[in-house]
Amino acid sequence: MLTPHAFRLTQGADLKEAIFDYVKRESIQAGSILSCVGCLVSANIRLADESQSLSLAGPLEILTLSGTLTPTHVHLHISVADKNGAVYGGHLMDGSEVSYTAEICLASYGNLAFNRKLDPETGFDELVVEKTHLQSE
Repeated sequence: MLTPHAFRLTQGADLKEAIFDYVKRESIQAGSILSCVGCLVSANIRLADESQSLSLAGPLEILTLSGTLTPTHVHLHISVADKNGAVYGGHLMDGSEVSYTAEICLASYGNLAFNRKLDPETGFDELVVEKTHLQSE
């Protein structure tokens, strides 16, 4: 069973932290981001090589936000555009502050549980998906 959720963050909220707080408050066991529209005062983004990050000063428009939501972790990727239209993207880190608004739509999945477990091949905590109900065929 898919359950939609929608909420709005206001000025000063930490985008990643506020989404994670919502996941915990609503006891979401498995979820994903559907959309996010809004703007940021600042963004902290880890780049693809895992060793470098960007700290961007706004104003920044959120172009995309996607990710998986577990009870203990949110794994989010973001792309933002600056006032000149230059686009930056990567892994969303703590400390990305909402400017005027961020409108979040997400879905939770009642038939799944998401967790993270160390994968010896990648060296990272990777997503583990478990079914919680038998689905009718």
